[in-house]
Amino acid sequence: MTIPTRSLGTTGPQVSALALGCMAMSSVYGEADRTEAIATIHAALEAGVTLLDTGDFYAMGHNEMLIGEALRTAPAARREQALTSVKFGALRDRDGGWSGYDGRPAAVKNFAAYSLQRLGVDHIDVYRIARVDPDVPIEETVGAIAELVERGHVRHIGLSEAGADTIRRAAATAPIADVQLEYALITRGIEERILPTTRELGISVTAYGVLSRGLISGHFGADRQLAATDYRAYSPRFQGENLQHNLTLVEQLRKIAEQKGVSVAQLATAWVLSRGEDIVPLIGARTRERLTESLGALDVVLDAADLAAIEAAVPADSALGDRYPAAAMAHLDSES
Repeated sequence: MTIPTRSLGTTGPQVSALALGCMAMSSVYGEADRTEAIATIHAALEAGVTLLDTGDFYAMGHNEMLIGEALRTAPAARREQALTSVKFGALRDRDGGWSGYDGRPAAVKNFAAYSLQRLGVDHIDVYRIARVDPDVPIEETVGAIAELVERGHVRHIGLSEAGADTIRRAAATAPIADVQLEYALITRGIEERILPTTRELGISVTAYGVLSRGLISGHFGADRQLAATDYRAYSPRFQGENLQHNLTLVEQLRKIAEQKGVSVAQLATAWVLSRGEDIVPLIGARTRERLTESLGALDVVLDAADLAAIEAAVPADSALGDRYPAAAMAHLDSES
């Protein structure tokens, strides 16, 4: 398979049309196998995936160190093709609790120094604050990243979960290549204001949660037992009647997938791919089996009739439950 490429905005690099989100490899959704995770990163690079996405707060640095090990042990040619996208700024405690976000310029430079060390690289390709710090003007945070660009420690500036107005202010400060946002069949809030803004400004979107944390993957059942360490045990969309309703949407989607001879996950990912060349879906595969399935979405062709059927089966705003618990929703700037 040859993976097509897409550009991260008008100022960013060419990347594979699917990127690998590595968060789940650090036990965010229950226990993960380190050996299999590294093998999955290697398999993704071998298949032609170029962009690896992480956050310095994913298991308090574990995810960056995992990627660093995978890069060190990958063949030189594959290692050289790899691009890193890193989120920073989330403050955590030893018990895994959350304490807000820090976008102060001094903190930005501190976070970057530690990420470079853990990843074992001399630069980060796309660097972005995970959530906008309400106490620090975005101009100051972006300005600090711009200084890192000038020093060669960062190649491109990104944002994450930023609203339309924030994106405009950031772009007036320095070139913004990409904004990372949750976008899926059942998560379409960015379509109203944010996506028109990024397109006007020539900024791409890396879409995370394209399978809604496995909810619309076709592999999640109502009787599944979730570990206490699994984020979904607390996610509103996975609770009680919300879950039952949302899984009925998945079954509607499954009918369409079966007619096309593809999996539900492939259909849901292909839908995100169809939304525009400026959108790069992050696939959250943590095993080689799931990676192979996700890459198969690149071969799914959706015509107008297919898209209409998908929209009818899973209309916008048809899912029940917020995408994060209330406390986390309070930190969002992205109007979705």
